[in-house]
Amino acid sequence: MTTDTGSILERKARIFNVQKYSIYDGPGVRTLIFFKGCPLRCKWCSNPEGLERKYQVMYKEDLCINCGNCTHVCPVQLHYFLDEESPRHKVNRSIDCVGCRKCETACPKQALSIVGSDKTISEVLEIIQQDVLFYHSSGGGVTLGGGEVTAQPEFATNLLTECKRMGIHTAIETSGYAKLDSLLMIAQFTDLFLYDIKHIDSDRHYELTGVRNERILDNLTELIRRGSNVKVRMPLIRGLNDGEDTIRRTLEFLQDFKYYKNFLGIDLLPYHKLGINKYKQLDMKYAITEDLSFKEEELDKIEEFIKGYDLQVEVIRH
Repeated sequence: MTTDTGSILERKARIFNVQKYSIYDGPGVRTLIFFKGCPLRCKWCSNPEGLERKYQVMYKEDLCINCGNCTHVCPVQLHYFLDEESPRHKVNRSIDCVGCRKCETACPKQALSIVGSDKTISEVLEIIQQDVLFYHSSGGGVTLGGGEVTAQPEFATNLLTECKRMGIHTAIETSGYAKLDSLLMIAQFTDLFLYDIKHIDSDRHYELTGVRNERILDNLTELIRRGSNVKVRMPLIRGLNDGEDTIRRTLEFLQDFKYYKNFLGIDLLPYHKLGINKYKQLDMKYAITEDLSFKEEELDKIEEFIKGYDLQVEVIRH
């Protein structure tokens, strides 16, 4: 947010990734800013490094040569060796990383990387502005995601305000599990909400994500009725939320918004395994052991089923 003197009111947010030239997260060519921290624990999450707000160490064991450099520079003794006679490097996950990045710098094989970086609004804007020409030529812009962007609402609002001031299209990806006040604050400067419905049944939603969905559905209703542009995103995971009855109940819920011009339809997000290796690097267990992806003809069938409800739908195929 710009102050009365014309300077930017600086805040800091913890970011874990910036992805440029994206074409899947809103119109045109976009820059994605990933915020760290999320209240959900979806079993299929492809960004496990975005779940916790704290700094985390990602460790690629296959690159490690057990040189011990990291043990000498870490100020909190997070790194250690399991066996002195046959040394194997390990990361003590019970100790919180302080984000100094000394181990990352000391590692000769890039086996270590620290997830999380505290950036000011000016620093993020500098990254965003690098591709302004692409935004203007393609109808693109900036998308804030995560993690969960609404978990850091003041920073998000100030950043979006500056983007709008510069004429950049803005979007956020959200689970919708947030305080309504936070969403409405962000909505003032958001051109498009990409809003998840992960499961229509609250009990099942809790089993799959760790939270119930009443707040999510209520917030979605408020955003649409107050005029925000919303596109619903439905992740599809075989056997978990792709049943015909589940999809039908979701579509019946969305029928109430069918004639709102600001309800922009549905994106289907088929399950993929792109984030599995990250779990190993974080010493986290990935809950899904089978391949739950879909064949093209299966996705076509679901797409046609949704079109039968006279709703606009698109399958996002990465």
